[in-house]
Amino acid sequence: MKSIRVLLAEDSMAVARPLQLLLASEFEVVGWVQDGHSLLSMARELKPVVVVTDITMPGLDGLAAAERLLTEGVIAHVVFITVHDAPALVQRAMGHRHCGYVLKADAGEELLLGVREVLAGRSFMSASIVKRMNAEHGNGLG
Repeated sequence: MKSIRVLLAEDSMAVARPLQLLLASEFEVVGWVQDGHSLLSMARELKPVVVVTDITMPGLDGLAAAERLLTEGVIAHVVFITVHDAPALVQRAMGHRHCGYVLKADAGEELLLGVREVLAGRSFMSASIVKRMNAEHGNGLG
């Protein structure tokens, strides 16, 4: 899958570097940006297959930038990697087709799995989010 082009958006270099190395184990990481406005311009220029983006970034946040890119048809696949697990935010992000939502605490194999899943046309959420949502809805699953 090394030919799958991924653009990473993360405002912290300390977080971005390990994420970049992890993604590069399976995918071609074509760039790294630190804010939503740069994400817009680089995605339009580099035309990645997948964007992996933090949500909270300076200027334009990653969710708003990804929504704009999805609406414009610049990208079709996005995986959000974030510390935020607020149900409203998860729901907003997961309202898009071919979307993944991975908590930074769960990054690692779950990030790679999330990218694989969205590339296969499925949605993906971190197991910890699924477990919490199931517990909140009282169905006892997860």
